Amino acid sequence: MENLIVIFHIVIAIGIIGLVLIQQGKGADAGASFGGGASQTVFGSEGSGNFLTRSTSLLATVFFVTSFSLAYFAKEKATSLSTEGLPSIEAPAPVVEQEVPVLDDVVPADSEAPVID
Repeated sequence: MENLIVIFHIVIAIGIIGLVLIQQGKGADAGASFGGGASQTVFGSEGSGNFLTRSTSLLATVFFVTSFSLAYFAKEKATSLSTEGLPSIEAPAPVVEQEVPVLDDVVPADSEAPVID
C-alpha cells in the first residue's frame, strides 16, 4: 500500500510541476499558449486560466493528502521498529552506600605548603 502511495505521490508531483509550467503570468493573454481563439472553445469563455488553476489546486490537495498518509506510514513504521527487539527495562540496581576514606593523613596539618615564587 505504501509503495502505491509513493508512486501516486511522485506522479502527482510531476503533474503539478507540468501544470505550473504551462500556466501564463497575469499579464499574458489567456489564449497565448493554445493558439489564439481556439482556447475559447476548448476551455470555455474564460480561457485556460481558470481550468489550469483549478487543476493545479486539485492536484495540490491530493499531493497534501498523500504527503500526510506517507507521514502516517512512516510514523507507524518507526513506532513498530522502536518497540521491537529491545530488552525490557528492569528496575535499577539498589544503591550500596560505601564509607569514603578520610584523606587527613595525606598532608599533615602542621606542615606548610611550599611557596612558589
